Amino acid sequence: MTGSRSTFLLAAALATLAVQPAFAAGAEALLPSNLSPWGMFQNADIVVKTVMVGLACASLVTWTVWLAKTIELRRETSRAHQRLEMLESDTSLRQVARDSAEARDAVAQLIHTAVRETELSHGIFDDGFKERIALRLERVEGAMARRIARGTGIVATIGSTSPFIGLFGTVWGIMNAFIGIAETKTTNLAVVAPGIAEALLATALGLVAAIPAVMIYNALVRSITGYRALLGDASAQVMLLISRDHSRRGMPLARAAE
Repeated sequence: MTGSRSTFLLAAALATLAVQPAFAAGAEALLPSNLSPWGMFQNADIVVKTVMVGLACASLVTWTVWLAKTIELRRETSRAHQRLEMLESDTSLRQVARDSAEARDAVAQLIHTAVRETELSHGIFDDGFKERIALRLERVEGAMARRIARGTGIVATIGSTSPFIGLFGTVWGIMNAFIGIAETKTTNLAVVAPGIAEALLATALGLVAAIPAVMIYNALVRSITGYRALLGDASAQVMLLISRDHSRRGMPLARAAE
């Protein structure tokens, strides 16, 4: 009896040892052959793929806006500095109006609106004229600032929403991993690995899209603030130029556009 029991136990142990390599080989065969980022993307669920593609497109938009706005800000800032130097020189409103007659940059718009108000006021220099000029200059400053800031809002949106979009892809990938566990009734790595891998990739893409967007937005805001300060200086110089013209002539301003 004891011999039969020993024989049975030995046979069971041998059977277990024979099954384990086969099970390990089967599990290894079920593991994805490519766990690179591209391989994980190809093996991902359609929802997670959509999230990844959306985040990649958002990152592309961020860098496109950064390049376009950087070029625009540098160009407009350079023009503003040139116009400001011209306004600070010993000149007159009539002269700067002639020099910027065909220009459409922000400081030129400030000069044009000052000339227009001078025409409408028939050269009468009083407190009401100063208020009207200041109001016109303020409106032009605001319009030029809004124009230069176009496109930065989408960068701010990408920076604030990308982590949550990536988190959605993460949750979806983890959910797929648990569904696989429930269907196969096993926690084998071959079942869990694909869902976990695609979840981590979605998280990484969310951070890749969000971090540069936040940094780029802050940099653009600083540059736009500096540009608005230049416009404020230009407005002040236009007011000084008008006052200086009036003091030089000792009479109401002539029509500056003539």
